[in-house]
Amino acid sequence: MHVIDPATLGPRAAYRLLASIVIPRPIAWVGSVSAAGMVNLAPFSFYNLVAGDPPTVMVSVGRRGMLPKDTLRNVQDVPGFTLSVVDESLAAVMNQTSADVGADVDEFALAGLTRAPSRLVAAPFVAEAAIALEARVVQLVPVPDASYTMVLGRIVQIHLRPGVMRADDGLVDAARLRPLARLGGDDYAGLGAVFTLRRPGG
Repeated sequence: MHVIDPATLGPRAAYRLLASIVIPRPIAWVGSVSAAGMVNLAPFSFYNLVAGDPPTVMVSVGRRGMLPKDTLRNVQDVPGFTLSVVDESLAAVMNQTSADVGADVDEFALAGLTRAPSRLVAAPFVAEAAIALEARVVQLVPVPDASYTMVLGRIVQIHLRPGVMRADDGLVDAARLRPLARLGGDDYAGLGAVFTLRRPGG
């Protein structure tokens, strides 16, 4: 087996390799709003559910050069954000919103997306998304020796498009959702085959 010490790679090479190893990664648009009221929308694949009780999500936000990204600066000033799940049909517009644009650019307008008002946080979510979460910031955790900050958010509202949930068990039907996944480099993937495994003793 080939062995690599990541410390021997440059930061960019290490990132690209590891991002191609930890796959597939779900993608969500993070909606945030600045203290001046400017809305920001950016896609992230460094995000996940980290606790069920209380329901908590994590988004890892990097820097743009020496400056914090708009998302991080916004949630520091206005501690609430939204997560809009990206599905396969939204792949092209998601890619548009990944453009490195100024803080004064409205990514919703840039990609032709519709703002949907949240109930409990200031930031809007993507109306075209089948699922969106509203979250309040509970902690910002700088990653030691890294240019990333983990944003921990408490989920306070869940928005679900009618028909995306199964009637028998109340869970989201992944085949109907068709979530988009991030792979390494510029590669993405759909859901693929779904199968069921019962836990031993379950």
